[in-house]
Amino acid sequence: MSEQRILMGVVGRPHGVRGLVHVHSYAAVPSDLARYGVLTDERGGAWTLRWRGEGIAELIDATGAVLKDRDQAATLANRKLYVERDRLPEPDADEFYLADLIGLAAVERTGDGERLLGTVLAVHDYGAGTSLEVGDAGRSVMLPFTRACVPEIEIGVGRIVVVMPDEIEVPDAASLEAHGSVSAGQGEVSP
Repeated sequence: MSEQRILMGVVGRPHGVRGLVHVHSYAAVPSDLARYGVLTDERGGAWTLRWRGEGIAELIDATGAVLKDRDQAATLANRKLYVERDRLPEPDADEFYLADLIGLAAVERTGDGERLLGTVLAVHDYGAGTSLEVGDAGRSVMLPFTRACVPEIEIGVGRIVVVMPDEIEVPDAASLEAHGSVSAGQGEVSP
């Protein structure tokens, strides 16, 4: 079994009083989420689900117990549901899973070659579009995951090519040392 998990759904608010929940599915066909069988959550719990309506599901835990009431269902709100990467179909040649980007080298083309910006540390989506966290230990930058900012993705080579937006500047180690670091207390306003 793969160590890499892919986020496939999120449990929402309860639906009614009998333990049903809203589930947001990230599968291409939302109802296919149930076909993956056992889904795991970030706490190590194992769940299966049965759809009871569009976006409404009954969750069954690893022991076979079904959620009994609204209070039990409410405890699972915002619980993320994952599938192991190796249980998903391989993407087509020109496609990839967002999780496949994590760990790739991020390079910026310069006039005399390429500059390594770091690696893709994480992929985020807070609702306003996907962004990539790129960097290394100690520093990182968030970049919009758009064709303008990331024009080339080379999964097989293990890298992405980044065009830095004008308003983002990634300092190199020399400029950080020259300017010193900002202490946590600077800039705070006292009442």
